[in-house]
Amino acid sequence: MKKQSLYYIFLCIIILADISCTKIDNYPGPSSTLQGKVFDALTDSTVQTEYGGGGTRVKLLETSYSSNPTPEYFQCMQNGAFHDDKIFAATYNVSVEGAFVPVIQTDDTGKVLIDSSKNIVLKNTATVNFWVQPFLRIEWVGQPVFNPDSTVTVKIRITRGTDNPAYQGNVTDINLYVSNTANDGNNNYDPRYSNLHSYGGTSGNSLLGQVITITTTGGALPPQDIYFRVGARIASGLKRYNYNAVESIQYP
Repeated sequence: MKKQSLYYIFLCIIILADISCTKIDNYPGPSSTLQGKVFDALTDSTVQTEYGGGGTRVKLLETSYSSNPTPEYFQCMQNGAFHDDKIFAATYNVSVEGAFVPVIQTDDTGKVLIDSSKNIVLKNTATVNFWVQPFLRIEWVGQPVFNPDSTVTVKIRITRGTDNPAYQGNVTDINLYVSNTANDGNNNYDPRYSNLHSYGGTSGNSLLGQVITITTTGGALPPQDIYFRVGARIASGLKRYNYNAVESIQYP
C-alpha cells in the first residue's frame, strides 16, 4: 500500500514537471487581409476563372525571414477577385497564376526576363491588383435563347488575348457548361446538358474571331433556373480554361 502511494506521488511530480516546462503558444493567429483583382490588360475587365481548384490562384512568398521561402497559395473567386483575411502580417512577394501570360517570365536558362510580381509589407489590409494578358478572350454574342424544344442555344466569339507567339497555342477545347448553380465551369457542370468539344491539331484555330453557335445536349432542360458559361483553352503547360461571365436564364 505504501509502495502504491509512493508511485502515485511520483507520477504526480512527473505530470506537474511536464506542465511547468510546457510553453504556451500565445502568438496571435493570422488576421491580416490580402485582396485584389486580376484584370485583362486590354479591356480592364476582370479575368473570369474557375470556382475552386483549377482556376487562377494567388502565390505568396514570405520574404521576411528567408530568401527561398516555401510558396503559399489560395484561389481566386470565379469573377477574378481574390480575398483572404487569414494571413500573417509579414513581407511578401505576391504573384498570380492562371490561363494568362505569366507575370514572371523566364528564358530557357531560368533567367528572369519580365517580373510583374508585387512586393508588399502586409500589416492590416493590402490591396494588390494585376493586369495580365489572357490566352483567350471569350465574349457573349447576344443572350442565351430558349428553343421550342426547351434546349438553349448560345453564341460566342473567341479571340486571342495576347500577341506573344509563345502563348498562342492551338485551341484544344471549347465547352458550353450548364449548371443549376452560378458556380459554373469545368469543375462544376451538368454533363447531361453541357456541350463539350475537343479539337486536334490546328483545327480549333479556324474558329477564332468567328461567331460560334452552341446548343445544349440531352434534350429539354429541367424547369428551373439554369446557368451557362463557355470555357476554352489552348495547348499550354497549365491547361487551364479561359471563361466568359456566367449568364442565367429563367425557364419560360
